[in-house]
Amino acid sequence: MEDPISFEVIKNALISCAREMSNTLRRTSFSPNIKERRDCSCAIFDDEGRLVAQSKDIPVHLGAMPLSVRATIEELRDELKEGTMAVSNDPFHGGSHLPDMTLIAPVYRNGELIAFTANRAHHADVGGISPGSMPGLSTHISEEGVLIEPRIIVRNGELQKNTIADLLEETRTPDERLGDLSAQIAANVVGGRRLHEAMIAHGWKSVIDTFEQLRDYSATRMKLEIEHLGGREAEFIDFMDSDGAGNWSIPISVSLKFKHGKAHVDFSKTAEQVTGNINCPYASTVSAVYYSFITLFGKDIPTNEGCWRVIDVKVPSGSLLNPEYPAAVSAGNVETTQRIVDTVFGALAKIMPERVPAASQGTMNNLTIGGEDPQTGRQFTFYETIGGGAGACRGHHGTSGIHTHMTNTLNTPIEALETSYPLRVMRYSIRRGSGGIGKWNGGDGIIREIKVLAPSSVISIQSERRHSSPWGLDGGAPGAPGDNVLIFGNREYRLQAKSTVEAPAGTIIRIETPGGGGWGTPQGIE
Repeated sequence: MEDPISFEVIKNALISCAREMSNTLRRTSFSPNIKERRDCSCAIFDDEGRLVAQSKDIPVHLGAMPLSVRATIEELRDELKEGTMAVSNDPFHGGSHLPDMTLIAPVYRNGELIAFTANRAHHADVGGISPGSMPGLSTHISEEGVLIEPRIIVRNGELQKNTIADLLEETRTPDERLGDLSAQIAANVVGGRRLHEAMIAHGWKSVIDTFEQLRDYSATRMKLEIEHLGGREAEFIDFMDSDGAGNWSIPISVSLKFKHGKAHVDFSKTAEQVTGNINCPYASTVSAVYYSFITLFGKDIPTNEGCWRVIDVKVPSGSLLNPEYPAAVSAGNVETTQRIVDTVFGALAKIMPERVPAASQGTMNNLTIGGEDPQTGRQFTFYETIGGGAGACRGHHGTSGIHTHMTNTLNTPIEALETSYPLRVMRYSIRRGSGGIGKWNGGDGIIREIKVLAPSSVISIQSERRHSSPWGLDGGAPGAPGDNVLIFGNREYRLQAKSTVEAPAGTIIRIETPGGGGWGTPQGIE
């Protein structure tokens, strides 16, 4: 790094490129899931598909996207010409789950490939057996929607509808899909434009050189953060409540060792892949591990591929955390990743307890509702995740009513939800007393009640921590588990953590989300 000032200026210019991509995607998208909840992520990659800079978006997207980008480049390198873009959502080649579609665009300068821009967005419906493509029970990837292997869908800057005919035929909301894909195209165009402007301002060679310097810088910083832990090791095991198909208390086991300036994370003792849809694609698994280390060690370190050089992740093929086709995976990306973080944090708490927080809610509380809108006669699909309690840490209470860990989305504002869908929010409040008691208390969860106004709808839930509790640390109490309740008339029906039910008009779904664990023995208790 010959000129640290220029390096810093170019570094921030690259990060700004990714941030403007993200802002563009949110502003121009059609679905409330992207526009309001911001369920999308954007990043810049070099000409080999290595992550250079990213916007501060969704953790479960960002650590996984490089694998999808590289798989697409490997498959389509000769076809990725100037003016083209490729899409993929394949969970077995770098994808997460089918609703997350990654759009990749090559960036050329004078006919030479110099970089890629890419973004990933969660589409509210890509087909499958239930509206929203997030069924409570699925046992085969085909039940979760259209699997799109890497393919070119944009030529000369224009979306070629014939290349996504299978998606448009299967999705319940084709116009919304076209709108959100168009927003993804716009985001990549803006990213390429801003990258060119940075090269004009600072010199194209300086910018290209900074790609590698930035990764080296992050790798060096991350190594310095963990090398003092050399020789330390720990194991931890936590459990998924269920897979929705009759399997319960499914173990995720990690062995963590620090040696030779690297962290070695081994999931060899984890369960094999299961029948239900909590199987977690490899890309999502490593994303959860990377997130855990960035959270605890990566303050002020630019997040890019260099950070991962010092983290070695071992995940056996065919296991819960590296499933083989045709495993169902829709809940693995959103629910199992949360438990991976709990497991890695649990191991790290044995090594450095003063830095690690207690378990947060451990779920994204995925809720999808779909049916026919009585006002328009058209199909609708509503999807959201719901916040809960954050785990407490030494010196700080956990935050209440917040999205934690692998999700970084917002809530769906009541005004936007009720304007866009035949739904009505009946209650939205903090679930008082659900956080674990400790010297520092865990955050409280949320109670959210939504009434269905459409004549007949389908409700699907993918959730966790309904049977187990988010653990506390150093004497802190666990947070309260969550609950899913269906209300019709004067009767209440408790739903399983993974459920799909038909709901007539007037049905209310109530989601009570878990609280976070407490940290430290409460004062006055020995």
